[in-house]
Amino acid sequence: MQKENKQIERDLSGKTAVVTGASRGIGRAIACKLATEGASVVLNYKGSGERAEEVKARIEAEGGTAYLLPCDVADFAACEAFMKEAIGLLGRLDILVNNAGITRDGLLMRMSEEDYDAVLNTNLKGTFHCIRFAARQMIKQRSGRILNISSVSGVLGNAGQANYAASKAGVIGLTKSAAREFAGRGITVNAIAPGFIHTEMTKALPEKVRENAVAQIPLGRFGEAEEVAEAAAFLVSDRAGYMTGQVLHIDGGMAM
Repeated sequence: MQKENKQIERDLSGKTAVVTGASRGIGRAIACKLATEGASVVLNYKGSGERAEEVKARIEAEGGTAYLLPCDVADFAACEAFMKEAIGLLGRLDILVNNAGITRDGLLMRMSEEDYDAVLNTNLKGTFHCIRFAARQMIKQRSGRILNISSVSGVLGNAGQANYAASKAGVIGLTKSAAREFAGRGITVNAIAPGFIHTEMTKALPEKVRENAVAQIPLGRFGEAEEVAEAAAFLVSDRAGYMTGQVLHIDGGMAM
């Protein structure tokens, strides 16, 4: 039995991956999970260099391989250079996880153009940028797994998050379009739409907001980043080879 469990844990042995926004929260959990299963991982971050170093140290302490590469995914040219460097480090690219995202919440009638654009530029355009430049290598290989992190807000909408919900709904449309374009090249493109997950982002919510959120969740609790990571590891593995263009909801039943 022990031998079988070890084999399952190393399901991604020999694979290479890029995870954006990997210094904290869901991105951190996914990066660590992929490394645990045997993948060599490039950890992307923008401003959290110290936290990214901690993730790298954790992966290496557990016998994994990780590299650090800073990049603002909202920057088209910077993203091209970043992906080129990442592929140079890894030698090939089997997995891309687009997780980098920001929030600038506010009521629609008071939202500034700057706050709207900043969220769309990182969450949606950033995902487009990374797919565009990663796909070149995957097309050459005629294989690849792309996983985009959307949100339950992109499915249901959420008051005070017009910019965030729009960006995450856009990620779903981008996922389905890319899946259709790349299917003939052996590349799958899927998305995960997390609900309320225990991260720094949700920890900052006022207690009353947290209570109201839990009341809307059929399972009656927030999820854990590791629960999202488990699903992510499946979707980027060979086990999910016949899944593409799908949106997997990990939200405790909110969007059922």
